[in-house]
Amino acid sequence: MSSSQDLITVLKAELRRAGLTYADVARELGLAESSVKRMFAKADMPLSRIDEVLAVLKMDFAELAREVALASPPRRELTLEQERAVVADPKLLLAAICTLSGWTLEQIVQTYTLSKPQAVGCLLALDKLGFIELRANNRYRLKIDKTFRWRPHGPVMQFFRQHAVADYFEGGFDGAGELLMLVHGQVTPAQAALFNERLQRLAQDFSQQHLGNQKLPATEKQAFTVLVGMRSWLFAPFREQLREPPESSTTALAAMPLPSTVVRAGKRGTLRG
Repeated sequence: MSSSQDLITVLKAELRRAGLTYADVARELGLAESSVKRMFAKADMPLSRIDEVLAVLKMDFAELAREVALASPPRRELTLEQERAVVADPKLLLAAICTLSGWTLEQIVQTYTLSKPQAVGCLLALDKLGFIELRANNRYRLKIDKTFRWRPHGPVMQFFRQHAVADYFEGGFDGAGELLMLVHGQVTPAQAALFNERLQRLAQDFSQQHLGNQKLPATEKQAFTVLVGMRSWLFAPFREQLREPPESSTTALAAMPLPSTVVRAGKRGTLRG
């Protein structure tokens, strides 16, 4: 798992910081230097051995964990290559979206046509990409920041523009619990940033409610998708009617759409961009 590699990487950094060599560690542990080198090279070290190395460093495990956390800050976005890998496999993309929404392996398999081995394979691939940290019993921890987003012009967003946007807005947004709003106006850049924060909190509230409902029976829940967007933009037919060209692209600031939700047939997960 990626977490084991992270521990070993930080241990190596701490040894360098302390001015200790593999020979020093081997002498303290009563091992051959080649054995120590092999343990670090393969990242194959039981917790008992990690504790012994920490004793040499005069550190405890809590300090090591803090250093690992500092060395591996949550991701705000994936690299271009990582996004290409995700979007190249529809099953992997589905698993990524489900993990963003906090779905368990069991929920993914029960809802979609993935077999358990396929779903586990997707989780392993996401772990390798640094998207999640896969743990025992196929549980996982997201390794992305709460402000994570797909790259604005990256492969995943291109996929959703091509395949999801028309499908999403095809609905009438007139069912129970559905809403579509379009609001445009002029605000300052600082005010726009504040609105962004409030909209992000709204999306996070929706995700937290989803997590809180996981123990409810399926018959008491429906699948909703929240789409939140905000950009400096004016509808093209409106731009054509302006009395004079705007001085900058921020003359008209639009929210498109303020939170919109839609129910789709069947049981589908929550999408976050």
